[in-house]
Amino acid sequence: MLNLTPRYTSTRIDELPAALQPFAAQSFTLARLYAGRGITAPDELETSLSGLLPAEALHGVIEAVRLLDVAIDERQRILIVGDFDCDGATSTALMMRALTKMGAVVDFLVPDRFKYGYGLTPEIVELGIETFQPDMIVTVDNGISSHEGVARAQADGITVIITDHHLTTKETPHAEAVVNPNQLGCNFASKALVGVGVAFYVLGRLAKLRREASKSTVQVSQYLDLVALGTIADVGVLDKNNRILVHHGLSAIRQGRCCMGILALLEQAGRDPKQLHAQDFGFVLGPRINAAGRMDNMRIGIECLLTEDWSTAQRLAQELEQLNRTRRHVEGEMRAQADSIVQALATEDNKDDRANGDSDNNASNNDIITQAVSTAKANNSGARSIILYQDDWHQGVIGIVAGRLKESHYLPSIVFAPADNEQTDEDSAIKGSARSIAGVHIRDTIEQVAERYPDLISHFGGHAMAAGLTLKRRNFEAFVTAFNEVMAQMDDEVFAEQKFTDGPLQASDFSLWFAEHLADASIWGHGFAPPIFDGVFEVLSFKILKDKHLKLSLRYPDVQYPIEAIYFNFDNEAWDYRAKQVHLLFQLDINEWNGKQSLQLMVKDLAVVEQG
Repeated sequence: MLNLTPRYTSTRIDELPAALQPFAAQSFTLARLYAGRGITAPDELETSLSGLLPAEALHGVIEAVRLLDVAIDERQRILIVGDFDCDGATSTALMMRALTKMGAVVDFLVPDRFKYGYGLTPEIVELGIETFQPDMIVTVDNGISSHEGVARAQADGITVIITDHHLTTKETPHAEAVVNPNQLGCNFASKALVGVGVAFYVLGRLAKLRREASKSTVQVSQYLDLVALGTIADVGVLDKNNRILVHHGLSAIRQGRCCMGILALLEQAGRDPKQLHAQDFGFVLGPRINAAGRMDNMRIGIECLLTEDWSTAQRLAQELEQLNRTRRHVEGEMRAQADSIVQALATEDNKDDRANGDSDNNASNNDIITQAVSTAKANNSGARSIILYQDDWHQGVIGIVAGRLKESHYLPSIVFAPADNEQTDEDSAIKGSARSIAGVHIRDTIEQVAERYPDLISHFGGHAMAAGLTLKRRNFEAFVTAFNEVMAQMDDEVFAEQKFTDGPLQASDFSLWFAEHLADASIWGHGFAPPIFDGVFEVLSFKILKDKHLKLSLRYPDVQYPIEAIYFNFDNEAWDYRAKQVHLLFQLDINEWNGKQSLQLMVKDLAVVEQG
């Protein structure tokens, strides 16, 4: 049997929180799902915009709005400085759309990740001054650590407003206004807003101020399609506040009330907007927008979200589609190399070769870099991290590769690439992207390393589950050692993956109706986990598809028809052809084929219970 942890253990209606018992009359399974996610009252499932937290609770928002209001009235030149990911793109597009409607003189600039790196650096300020001569700079999805950039702008008399959501434990820059729910001294009840969510709050409060003063304004809620896309693509925690924002953005897209760029991207992906789900922001739309920042320049993605012309939207969406295909190809090659390195490091032969010095005789710099990783992994408690670097890797996809490694090995993973592939000497900068597991706050871990070894890391920032950092290539091995020193202090239990289940389904739940109802019962995602169930099934038949997918036909007690299941990327060598009963961890899905819908289980884990 599978070793699973139940999210909720009660099995009777009268054991549920009293407020959820009316739900149980319609669906005990659904009531159990809500209880397992900490819902104890119906108002926590509210989706009305009136249920949003008030903007006034955001520290700095009143001053930011006052400055923006004056800038619009006085026709000051406003420059939006964004980030090169989907959150940054949607934040920038939102600011551009709303401020333009309010009558602002506004333009935008997004740093080319390959030339300027992340954030409001002095270099990007100078480029902004040279290109746009701004009176005001407004950052979106960045800026909370940009002390030098703020000072450079202010030296030229430029007003700076920072809107950001990234974590910081340091004093905020001395900008004229700083809006960030995660800054020190901010008591905003939700710390889960992403960059576009912060921008939405600032603009909403600005629109209200101007409406009350009978000035040109706009209904900012009409742009919730952008807020929903950025929130999910940036893996924002889906607390009540974010679920409300995403719910309304998703509804708008389903009704066609969204920017043309989103519709054009969905057309490229062959997806029907009316059938869109929250997860599609992360798996369909987000990667296509992100491809611009990863492989080229995010201006393409932002312009796609800004255009009002359908043919232009289609052309830009096609460009993004091609960039995304290129990204997949590059990512695939890097993933294969990374998997080979990790596999080699795990073998005893590799360790023996190192010990005998065989790999040192004609070692290239790349070989030396790889050895640093194997040293880090060869500790008594086993591997506690995966940290890789190669001179020819592409910094645009290191975050994706780190994420894949984290998922497949359940270890904090950091993948580095040169900041400039033409400069790979010891003093050249390399950039890392980190992805983490529950129990390892990756940004705070990197900060611990930086505090112990102040000269090791040039820059870093991020969140609990994802972070970025820059260091000199010569410091890579020292960083690996220092990072694993922190890892060695953690309990073994942190590195044991815990698989959760929402328990068994009732026989009546195995239906198309329930699968559809479940998909729309809430906004599911990070922090409000998509439902996942387990159960023991009789195996009626099976097929191995393309040597890597397992298709099953199953029987479940009191269900009168066979239930189809698919396990993608299953190790077919691990399948027991004699299996008679299996214990599955699965999600409910609807399979569409030739215009027909059927219930399908998406298998996430499997154990053979009984052999024939």
